Amino acid sequence: MAVNTVASTTASDSTHPGVSLGPAVALSCRECGERIPLGPHFACTACFGPLEIAYELPEGDPEALRARIEAGPDTIWRYAPLLPVPADVAAKPNLNPGFTRLVRADRLAAELGVTGELHVKDDSGNPTHSFKDRVVAIAVEAARAFGFTTLSCSSTGNLAGAVGAAAARAGLRSCVFIPHDLEQGKVVMAAVYGGDLVGIEGTYDDVNRFCSELIGDPAGEGWGFVNVNLRPYYAEGSKTLAYEICEQLGWRLPDQLVVPIASGSQLTKIDKGLRELIALGLVEDRPYKIFGAQAEGCSPVSQAFKGGHDVVRPVRPDTIAKSLAIGNPADGPYVLDIARRTGGAVEDVTDAQVVDAIKLLARTEGVFAETAGGVTVGVTRKLIENGLLDPTLTTVVLNTGDGLKTLDAVAPTTGPSAVIRPSLDAFRAAGLA
Repeated sequence: MAVNTVASTTASDSTHPGVSLGPAVALSCRECGERIPLGPHFACTACFGPLEIAYELPEGDPEALRARIEAGPDTIWRYAPLLPVPADVAAKPNLNPGFTRLVRADRLAAELGVTGELHVKDDSGNPTHSFKDRVVAIAVEAARAFGFTTLSCSSTGNLAGAVGAAAARAGLRSCVFIPHDLEQGKVVMAAVYGGDLVGIEGTYDDVNRFCSELIGDPAGEGWGFVNVNLRPYYAEGSKTLAYEICEQLGWRLPDQLVVPIASGSQLTKIDKGLRELIALGLVEDRPYKIFGAQAEGCSPVSQAFKGGHDVVRPVRPDTIAKSLAIGNPADGPYVLDIARRTGGAVEDVTDAQVVDAIKLLARTEGVFAETAGGVTVGVTRKLIENGLLDPTLTTVVLNTGDGLKTLDAVAPTTGPSAVIRPSLDAFRAAGLA
């Protein structure tokens, strides 16, 4: 029997003319189960709940599917049979993200008091140096399928660069929107690809509201907003993190994962990816825990979790971790459900702890994380100290971007060990010999 990620469906549900997105057959409401044909839609017309992809995933022998995946390219397209993309996706002009390294972090483990396996999934190795390349790659295929000519997004920085690069590679126009006060490195990276970059006076939530208005205006005709009207497809890219982690662990589930929370979509889709691997028989079905990580200056999900609430109250962000600075996270309630269902938790750390964690990861493992990676490492340390994360189990911590994008966070406390004259006497006098 075929394995589905939502209630059973058939290919007849897919009625959008000319659309072929592999095993994806329909859109299904996460709240009420209402089903609609594949198309550029993100909200249920019956209850306004979020839409996600319904699949007919591969049938048959798990060993054969595992072999098929392992024979594929060293990109996310090795998992094309499990994604909403056409069968020939690897042959199209795209950035080919994914299959980034899983770093065995023994020296970090020793610093944190971890005696089990500790790994860092380092997604800074993607084409624009963040995990956003994964989600955008899937969104580009949906944009092509639905005939969009302009690729757009609201972004806290990394997504803007990923959209600009992917659009340039695919031959599409791009126009992306960001808060006006982002880190300069991310602004430059988003602008260099030649598309339009628009700064909006306000927070990310203000930017996102503006984009939602633009979608409903004639000025937005023909525009594919990757994280709005293409969101159901875009979000599926995060599943590939789960797929890769399990494959790189020898086709086994980690016991614990620590995942950063911005909108919360990445965490929810990682859980979805793990459940799909279990349903397909690609990994052994056993318990795992998912922990969410936020910065204290933007921690609405953490506050809700620790308060025992089901509703996430919006906040106004104030943190150096700007890639996570979404004060009204769309998937926040679903993150709470997953943390509680799996026996995990949601925790937060201060900006000072973020900086300390960035330096700790760099010093112990040679991985220079952006601020979001500092959040996950810092939260991991805090979870261990609080007795919430078991240091004897196999744990994977996510680093979702490159520290070169957020130099301002560490620059004030990082620099030369000494400045000396070019002589051996000066070298010895500085205590460096």
